[in-house]
Amino acid sequence: MVTLEAHGIRARLPLGFEGRIFRRQTVHDEVPRPVAHFATVAIPPDASDFGGGLVTSLKSTDVFVVLFEYGPESVGRALFATEGLPRRLAADHFRPYTLRRGLGGQSGTQWFFTENGRPFTLYAVLGSHARRHSLVAPVNSLLHHLEVAPAAPGRSAIHR
Repeated sequence: MVTLEAHGIRARLPLGFEGRIFRRQTVHDEVPRPVAHFATVAIPPDASDFGGGLVTSLKSTDVFVVLFEYGPESVGRALFATEGLPRRLAADHFRPYTLRRGLGGQSGTQWFFTENGRPFTLYAVLGSHARRHSLVAPVNSLLHHLEVAPAAPGRSAIHR
């Protein structure tokens, strides 16, 4: 297994996956946050945070997963009240209407949570809603091998 590690996120990629962990460049006074992309297709360098430019290339056997970190001001908010990264998703968690941009036949899920004092959303897209029962297995394998380091004490949840 290939292991990726950056910005306090570590992922051992299951066979057939590629990934990247990065932060966008600063625009004006925005503070860029870590984003991790994982997919069973090539990840274009210009893919948006939640997969724009990538999800349209998913075949019915492909998956795409995003781990997106929010700022430390989000810690303790109701949206991020769930503690812990989801480690096991069920096929029934995936719905066509959960996609940020509906694409015929695809299915998605989104989870907001806090892991080790750091607020995230997990967004996953399956290339086929009809095949969700088999496609959830590679997503779960990836989730099983994801780790998030704790926020540094006395600093924001982002490693600067």
